[in-house]
Amino acid sequence: MSGPVRVVIADDQALVRSGFGMILAADGIEVTAEAADGAEAVAAVRRTRPDVVLMDIRMPRMDGIEATRRIMTEGADGTRVLILTTYDLDHYVYAALTAGASGFLLKDVTPEHLAAAVRLVRAGDALLAPTITRRLVERFARRDEAGTAVHRDLSELTPRELEVLRLLATGLSNAELADRLSLSAATVKTHVARILSKLGLRDRVQAVVLAYETGLIAPGSSGDRAPEDSPGRR
Repeated sequence: MSGPVRVVIADDQALVRSGFGMILAADGIEVTAEAADGAEAVAAVRRTRPDVVLMDIRMPRMDGIEATRRIMTEGADGTRVLILTTYDLDHYVYAALTAGASGFLLKDVTPEHLAAAVRLVRAGDALLAPTITRRLVERFARRDEAGTAVHRDLSELTPRELEVLRLLATGLSNAELADRLSLSAATVKTHVARILSKLGLRDRVQAVVLAYETGLIAPGSSGDRAPEDSPGRR
C-alpha cells in the first residue's frame, strides 16, 4: 500500500487520544480525526475513510463494540478496527472480535509497538496471536444457533481447507501448519487466503472465532480431528 497510514482515534479520555496521536504522528502516521464516543467514531470513519480505527471499548453514548459492528457492516473501504483495552482478556474483547475487530492492544502499549501494530493491521494482518484468540474463544464462545447461522455451511471448503482451518484454530502459525501437513509455506498461505475468501472473513482472528462457533473444533480440542457434530463431517 502506498501513502501514509490514516487513523481515527476513539477514546473517551482526551489525554489518551492526544498521547496516542502524538506517538503516531511522530512515526509518520496521519490521524484523520479523534472521537470521544462510538457515535463520533462511526461518523469520523464515514467522513475521513481511515485505514485503521483505534477503538476504546467502554465509551459513553455508543460503546466500541457497537461502533465496530456498524463500521464493519458499512464496509468502509477496508477500514480495520484495532481495539484498545485496559485489561488483558477483558470479556468485551471477544464481543469486539466477533463484531469484526482485527485484534486488540492494551493501553499500556509502548510507542514502538503502537505504531507497528497500526501498520500491521493496515497491511491486512490480525494483531492477536491465534493462541490468545483461542483462550478468548474457549472462555466466552457460545453455541448460538441464530448467531452462527450465517456461517454454518462450510461446504464450500475442500477437505484440505477444512483441515487447515481446524489446525489454524488451535493456534498454529503458517510455518507450523506447513510442518504438520508436510506442505510448503507458500501452499499453506494460499490455503489460508482461500479459506478467508470463501467464508468472507477478514483475517485469522475471525477464522479462529468461526471455527469454534460453528463447532468445527471444540474448546480444548487439539484440532487433530473434527468433533462428531462438526459441519465439516456432514
